[in-house]
Amino acid sequence: MSESEALEADVAGLPDFRRMPVHDAIRWLAEHGEPADPRPDVDTASLVRRFPHLAGVATVDEVVAGPHGPVSIRVYRDAAAAATGPALVWVHGGAFIGGNLDMPESNWVSRELAARGIPVVAVDYAKCLGEVHHPVPSDDVLAAWRQVRDAAATLVGVPSESLALGGASAGATLTSGVVTRLRDAGEPLPAGLVLVYPLLHPNGPAASNEPDPLSPHGQLALNYAGSTAALADPQVFAGVGDGHGFPPTLIVTCEFDELRPSGEAFAATLAAAGVEVVLHQEPGARHGHIDEPSDPTAPPTIAALADWLGATSVHDD
Repeated sequence: MSESEALEADVAGLPDFRRMPVHDAIRWLAEHGEPADPRPDVDTASLVRRFPHLAGVATVDEVVAGPHGPVSIRVYRDAAAAATGPALVWVHGGAFIGGNLDMPESNWVSRELAARGIPVVAVDYAKCLGEVHHPVPSDDVLAAWRQVRDAAATLVGVPSESLALGGASAGATLTSGVVTRLRDAGEPLPAGLVLVYPLLHPNGPAASNEPDPLSPHGQLALNYAGSTAALADPQVFAGVGDGHGFPPTLIVTCEFDELRPSGEAFAATLAAAGVEVVLHQEPGARHGHIDEPSDPTAPPTIAALADWLGATSVHDD
């Protein structure tokens, strides 16, 4: 929940999950479900009024089959936008316990990229509430990736070899873990990987493999992993692996983000493994900034994503 969203939540009488103990937030969400976003200006109609260049973006909601049930996806295309070459499968964040396809981090970002000629398939996933833990959300993302890849020409108008994968925050954890799973299984990898303010280690603020069980970050990491043993698995947290065999990767960190060390450390890991990696730090930005369309640091990050995705190294064979 962004700072402005938290303020709106206070006005609406909703709980501010940033300030609740992790276990209380998980319990509340499991019992009540995720509340509607209290912000009055982040729905699609408001976004199009604020950003007229998004008016040509068309969407189609679909469902793909996953091993644990249906997985919701949303396809974004702008027929009038000049194609830049690649398309992107994009996964939102939410601390593994929240988030959806309508949040700006999913919907606004996808529309902005589609308007720039980069078709997007946004993917939702099961949240780690109650008895749900890894690999369930990872399985959802993996199932969606496989099916979008198989149908890339129809869904997004690009060959499967030009399909990139990416996510923000918890979505970056999931997508980097999925790349690890694809690599380990010998399956084709994405043309590129985009990780925005990622959590790649069990202890993100320290970029460490040793979680801090007393911190919210550590508790959310364990809730996602489901066991202390899983915390050491690179398919769960890619940062504990050596990064070999990863595709070209863009990592976006924020100047004022506790998780910045995790992204920086993984960039170094990838570079040491011979992977083509770009580390982009957004000046003045905080964690979650692309979930707030009014944040002045958000548009530069989206532009950086679009520029990198359009680079020859991402979509050339």
